[in-house]
Amino acid sequence: MTTPATSPPPPHTAVTPGPPPAPRSAPAPASRTAVTPAPASRTAPAPAPAPASRTAPAPAPAPASRTAPAPAAAPASRAASAAPARVAGGPAWRDDPYVLALRAGRGPLFLRRSDGWLLPLDVERWCAGTDAADESVLARCHGAVLDIGCGPGRLVAALAGRGHRALGIDVTPAAVTRTARRGGTALCRSVFDPLPGERRWNTALLIDGNIGIGGDPAALLERTADLLAPGGRLVAEAAPVEVDERCEVRLDDGRGTLGTPFPWARVGIRALRDHAEAAGWRTVRSWTLAGRPFAELVPGPRRRAAAPAPAGAAP
Repeated sequence: MTTPATSPPPPHTAVTPGPPPAPRSAPAPASRTAVTPAPASRTAPAPAPAPASRTAPAPAPAPASRTAPAPAAAPASRAASAAPARVAGGPAWRDDPYVLALRAGRGPLFLRRSDGWLLPLDVERWCAGTDAADESVLARCHGAVLDIGCGPGRLVAALAGRGHRALGIDVTPAAVTRTARRGGTALCRSVFDPLPGERRWNTALLIDGNIGIGGDPAALLERTADLLAPGGRLVAEAAPVEVDERCEVRLDDGRGTLGTPFPWARVGIRALRDHAEAAGWRTVRSWTLAGRPFAELVPGPRRRAAAPAPAGAAP
């Protein structure tokens, strides 16, 4: 509104005096008005964020983060889907939402499916010590243990403290760093990368939903079998509901920051056993503790016959 107020004087001053003053007074307003557009250009963008703030209000993500952990995820996902404020760049699981949650040791953190549903991730439990359900897993570990997708390393550290040779692998540098700080050993690798000690691990772990890595449980089970020594076993955790799905997800901090899309899978205990049987595994036992279902699997006769002899000693 300041620009219209300053523009009329030049015409009045140009008409009232005679022609001689007009040339002198004209440059002065011109020079002053030449500076005026700079503030105008600076102030002109200001109105643009205002509509943005009106159309994407900050409070919208808050209800999503509060309601999404509850079983009724549909309303939460609808509320949150209206206001993604920022998309983080970089590989999946290295994006801001996950890294910041690991550093803070708490959520909120979700997997956002492509249909908008939010699946809560229990960052606080991952960053805490082992609980009773974790202990039931550790009791079934023997020999050298590979924790696939170790996260902040609570299981690796617990195994190391009990004298196991344990290695965690995770694609997130922040997770590897946190594991080391807890006294565990970890490498920044994907399970599908070349790994040390292939075919010489006695126990492999796929805990905290990591059966979903890569979005293809069958391929993951095939790869895991290639890592185990003869007589080795896999302990895997299933989803707490009977489901068998593959989906594209993003990490979501519940406050409007989204990670890059990546493939994921969710399988309940029955689907896990079915996938394992199809991949040549045999289910030794399954159990549920604190609402978390687990299965202990060993390679069946077909897979044992197909596996070549390991080279060298145990890792």
